[in-house]
Amino acid sequence: MGLKVTALAESRLEKLKSSMSSKSRMKLWMIRITTSVLIWICLVQLTILGETWGPRVLKGWPPCPSHESAAVLAVKSSTEVPARVLPPKRVYRNNGYLMVSCNGGLNQMRSAICDMVAIARYLNVTLIVPELDKTSFWADPSEFQDIFDVDHFIMSLRDEVRILKELPPRLKRRIELGVTHTMAPISWSDISYYHNQILPLIQQYKVVHLNRTDARLANNGQPMEIQKLRCRVNFGALKFTPQIEELGRKVVRILRQEGPFMVLHLRYEMDMLAFSGCTQGCKQEEVEELTRMRYAYPWWKEKIINSDLKRRDGLCPLTPEETALTLRALDIDPSIQVYIAAGEIYGGERRMASLAAAYPNLVRKETLLESSELRFFQNHSSQMAALDYLVSLESDIFVPTYDGNMAKVVEGHRRYLGYKKTILLDRKHLVDLIDQHNAGSLTWDEFSTAVKEAHAERMGNPTKRLVIQDRPKEEDYFYSNPWECLEPSYEDELNLSSM
Repeated sequence: MGLKVTALAESRLEKLKSSMSSKSRMKLWMIRITTSVLIWICLVQLTILGETWGPRVLKGWPPCPSHESAAVLAVKSSTEVPARVLPPKRVYRNNGYLMVSCNGGLNQMRSAICDMVAIARYLNVTLIVPELDKTSFWADPSEFQDIFDVDHFIMSLRDEVRILKELPPRLKRRIELGVTHTMAPISWSDISYYHNQILPLIQQYKVVHLNRTDARLANNGQPMEIQKLRCRVNFGALKFTPQIEELGRKVVRILRQEGPFMVLHLRYEMDMLAFSGCTQGCKQEEVEELTRMRYAYPWWKEKIINSDLKRRDGLCPLTPEETALTLRALDIDPSIQVYIAAGEIYGGERRMASLAAAYPNLVRKETLLESSELRFFQNHSSQMAALDYLVSLESDIFVPTYDGNMAKVVEGHRRYLGYKKTILLDRKHLVDLIDQHNAGSLTWDEFSTAVKEAHAERMGNPTKRLVIQDRPKEEDYFYSNPWECLEPSYEDELNLSSM
């Protein structure tokens, strides 16, 4: 009986030990699983932090690949586009915030943006992404980010100036309450004007709003770093949106499939003629319509205009008829594609007839693209102008018939791209030659020879800007010839020409 009790007790003891051992193993496995889960979570978080903030904590620990996976990785690494390296942020004491409202068309606003970035950099202030003009003749509702790649603009300049999309909330509230200082800076001012006059206002009010920012920084006499920064903004930071860039590339591809092409910036649109008062070749009812339009816009200061005098002074855009004669005299191939970079030509087909007869391969973006592709650009003149700008940069020849903002900025950009052929028409001399030819005083050969001689040195070749002291409106525009940023340098060109 005693043996049975002892055996039973031993059996129960063994079961108890087995149960305890099983529970211990279970607890150990639970600890291991929990620890593994926690480690995995930590690894995932470290990976995310590594990708977000920069330290590549885990990226040096790849698994040992098989021969097959190694080959795949090799192919992948050879085809991957390397990540864009951002410039380091510039660290400086912020003196305040600069708000900017641009005025005018696309290229007038473009040059103003370049000036304002340079000014913000010089004053050590934070620039708020510029506001674009929505109240001009074109009434384009586009915001900055509708035309330009805003993130590229901000990030590509971060080593020069801090740029924000909007004011910090506390300052934004002040603006909403009307507590701000708004002013138009003085035209063609030296950078010292902004240091001596504008910076104290920014330090006093914390935020200064500059409106009407066109032509506010002088062309010449600026520090070299200011001139270089204006170029950097214009040629690097101000990229159009991917949608505009892609459509521009598509137009260029279509044109290239047919051979060389010329871009003709035919500035013979209703607003230009009304503003300038140039009515050469217009019917009487058209003259009256243009005059009414000029009087309708109070900020167009000049009202009474003698069209004939203005034309003889070279202050009118060439008419389509005058343009056709000029291109023929310059021996431009009649079969070349001529891309018309402009809005609707005033007078329509009637005024375009002589140009179309001389150059039958006239095309426009509207004829090269499907209407669905341009649908989102309709009623957005600046976005349409951006397409023309891109095509103009890529053309074999660029010919502007008037020296407006687009003509000047494209001229400068084409110089930057390697002095691409840009025929800068001497309108004052041309209209005199055209009138003589039409009157029978010059034969065609005499006329053609005279036109070629007048433009032999007006093909966008290297030259230095004309400086006219105290008359900045009459001197060469910085953005049409930013020679400080171009290669070869002006000094090299002088040395070559003297050899």
